Amino acid sequence: MSKTFRLLGIAREILERADIEADVLDLSLLTSEYGRNIHPCKGCVSTAMPLCHWPCSCYPNHSLNQTNDWMSEIYERWTAAHAVIIVSPVYWYQSPSPLKLMIDRLVCADGGNPDPTSTSGKKAGKAKELEMAGWDYPQHLAGRAYGLIVHGDVAGIEDSRRALSDWLDWMGFVDAGAQARLDRYIGYYEPYATSHDALDRDEPVQEEARNVARAVAKAVVELRAGRLQAVQPSLSRPRPK
Repeated sequence: MSKTFRLLGIAREILERADIEADVLDLSLLTSEYGRNIHPCKGCVSTAMPLCHWPCSCYPNHSLNQTNDWMSEIYERWTAAHAVIIVSPVYWYQSPSPLKLMIDRLVCADGGNPDPTSTSGKKAGKAKELEMAGWDYPQHLAGRAYGLIVHGDVAGIEDSRRALSDWLDWMGFVDAGAQARLDRYIGYYEPYATSHDALDRDEPVQEEARNVARAVAKAVVELRAGRLQAVQPSLSRPRPK
């Protein structure tokens, strides 16, 4: 079993003890289930922000056999969540491709157009007119809490964790504190064949993973009680994009 999945299990146990329902979104299913896809972002926002619909309307495209887009379900799961914990390894200094595919398709959550009829579908001219008339770049997932557990074996954990933090911060998520943002090496420069044993030995990392979940659980309690938003300043973004 992967180290990522085992760390996820550690965090999930803490959340369930706190009476918080944990909906596990296992992106590795892209590699193991027939017909499951996250199709790539088409970059509609580079033409005009209102051309990027929330949720994304680019798929399915039956003429190109681009079907079974998992994002149609994933958008609902992100919307339903009070908080998100991302548990991820580092692949070549970056997030794994399944995670990056999801991140790219979530661009519509930050500024996306919730009314596709306003652009008559994908009419670029109408989208440009809307943006130039004054677009408010709505943050559709703002206000949710987040935590991060990023692990690696040689290099790249800090940059990968920082990139994920910056992305979630930009979308208006609220970090659950310093202990909710974890990056650690497991089996540093050791053989891959024994890396799971290295995780078993590294009880401090396991406890730090629990602390991420504890911090997020506390943030969810404050969020549900209406106290978390109260301490967040309500400020407009001079440059939303």
